[in-house]
Amino acid sequence: MPDGLAGERLDAALARLFGFSRTKAAELVGAGDVLVDGSPGVKSDRVQAGAWLDVTIPPPPGAPQIVAEPVPGMVVVYDDDDLVVVDKPVGVAAHPSPGWSGPTVVGGLAGAGYRISTSGSAERQGVVHRLDVGTSGLMAVAKSERAYTALKRAFKERTVDKTYHALVQGHPDPLRGTVDAPIDRHPSHDYRWAVVASGKPSVTHYETLEAHRAASLLEITLETGRTHQIRVHMAALRHPCVGDLTYGADPTLSASLGLSRQWLHAVRLGFEHPGTGERLELSSPYPDDLAIALERLRAEA
Repeated sequence: MPDGLAGERLDAALARLFGFSRTKAAELVGAGDVLVDGSPGVKSDRVQAGAWLDVTIPPPPGAPQIVAEPVPGMVVVYDDDDLVVVDKPVGVAAHPSPGWSGPTVVGGLAGAGYRISTSGSAERQGVVHRLDVGTSGLMAVAKSERAYTALKRAFKERTVDKTYHALVQGHPDPLRGTVDAPIDRHPSHDYRWAVVASGKPSVTHYETLEAHRAASLLEITLETGRTHQIRVHMAALRHPCVGDLTYGADPTLSASLGLSRQWLHAVRLGFEHPGTGERLELSSPYPDDLAIALERLRAEA
């Protein structure tokens, strides 16, 4: 408790600390959501300088809630006291959000008994970066507060190596290159993003690994991490990810390869460990649906 609040009633001190109304502060205390040095507080108590407050703030009504239940197919590939890295399957969101009622990474970890960092908003605890629901692969979640702070900084400062493989329609020309184009919400389509002059700077590097009759396998690295960045940039090049019907992929090709989502997978993740300082490099194999689609494409050759 800051010295400047010493002697204040507990409800008044909470109101000043968090910007609550006195009524809201009193409700939290009455519900047992405020501990003072480990014991439930009383709203009329006078607070002491240096006292330790533990305040649980319920999410606002209607806010997305974390559902703690195991997620089938989600594999933990690295785990220690600071962080956990999962191999996220398709159909799983990073965290709860309005309109999404399906499984989430944070809910799956909670359901499996993992304690993650409380930093971030209530529904995004520990989340330092995200993958789309329809994108599979590696995703890191902070467990300690120091890891959350360090990893958020690393992603912001672009010191994290994020490598994806994408199967895109046609053959990009040149075979390797960089897309440097700002991204923002699509001006006329909900749930879509687009290259927009006033958008946020977004940089994607790609290199062709395999060229087939109808599509090319690319290795992609990101300097930035905008929502749908790879999907938007590939569509802007007129080479959308195979199976990505939202961004203009050919449904006939998608069906012939047995795909019901975009062919996009986060294959490698590399960063400096927030605790040890050592470089951590992790990789993920293609999931079955993507591997089968690629083999069908190879077989045509």
